[in-house]
Amino acid sequence: MYVVLVYDISQNEDGKKILPKVYKICKKYLSHIQNSVFEGDITSAQIMQLQVELQHYIRKEYDSVILFRTRNEKWLDKEFWGISIDLTSNFI
Repeated sequence: MYVVLVYDISQNEDGKKILPKVYKICKKYLSHIQNSVFEGDITSAQIMQLQVELQHYIRKEYDSVILFRTRNEKWLDKEFWGISIDLTSNFI
C-alpha cells in the first residue's frame, strides 16, 4: 500500500522535545519528502506498528497525524508547485 503521512506537532515546550522523536519514527518506515511530510510503500502491519510507536508521543489535544492511503503510487498524481524537492527521485 502506498501512503502519504503528514503530521503537525504543536510547538509548545513539550512539542519541541516530541518533534524529533516523531520525525525519527516516521523516517524508519517512510521516505521524508518535505518538512513534516513522508511517503512510501508500507504494509498494513507496518502501518499498525507505526501507529503504535507514534501513539507514545502524539498528544491528542495538541498534535495531529494524517495518513492518506492508496493501493499503489501509480494511482496518485504528484505535482510540484514552486521548488521541486523530490527526494524519492534519487532512487533507481
